[in-house]
Amino acid sequence: MGKIIAVANQKGGVGKTTSSINLAASLAALEYRTLLVDADPQANATSGVGFDPKDIQNSIYECMVDGINAQDIILQTTLLPHLDLMPSHIDLVGAEVEMINLPNREEKMKEALRPLADQYDFIIIDCSPSLGLITVNALTAAHSVIIPVQCEYFALEGLGKLLNTIKIIQSRLNEELEIEGILLTMYDVRLRLSNQVVEEVKLHFQQLVFDTIIPRNVKLSESPSFGIPVILHDAESKGSISYLNLAREIVEKNIEAAGEPEQATEDTAA
Repeated sequence: MGKIIAVANQKGGVGKTTSSINLAASLAALEYRTLLVDADPQANATSGVGFDPKDIQNSIYECMVDGINAQDIILQTTLLPHLDLMPSHIDLVGAEVEMINLPNREEKMKEALRPLADQYDFIIIDCSPSLGLITVNALTAAHSVIIPVQCEYFALEGLGKLLNTIKIIQSRLNEELEIEGILLTMYDVRLRLSNQVVEEVKLHFQQLVFDTIIPRNVKLSESPSFGIPVILHDAESKGSISYLNLAREIVEKNIEAAGEPEQATEDTAA
């Protein structure tokens, strides 16, 4: 069964969508069957892999509110053969209000995604910058969560609140939810502050912090304007190499946790 990983932080501008798009693309480039789920009403992950949100007929909103089969809204990207998308739409803004009186409202995304897990090696959920009902749904559906933290002054601000939310979800809604790792983003080797933040986060969270650190990179910033992941924009850029390293780190961690020998790439893609 595929691993469902939510990428979440209620702070905006920490690299959630950038990380979701480029991690999913990197896993697909490594020939792992990957589904990118856009759970943010801004639909930036949708446009980031080449789809215009204005042209989306059915999205994750219809799955959660109207009960449409998730299989029917999955879009195959033309970018990478192993990368699919479950798109978002601006209508998702109203989902929290519409779902408020639904039974098991925290589990609507889980009901949609869990049946898909056998079809994919990884399902990556791009969460919205809030701790509202949609993000709670994502964390309830996920097996683990990646927390992007930018290498800036307010890096740890609000992180405690997110970790507390994760504990609540673990105790009430999803006891198998784990922290996949804390991902340091927007790192600038020239700045003393960036290095101080890296040291502080590693001191506080130790083994939870990914070895891979995502640098500030012009190519990473440019690629969304072309509607492609950075690996297709400039495969040799620091940003592209960093996300490939992150994908490998996650794959190795999960193979080690499962106690399974690593399959040949051809077997993984089969």
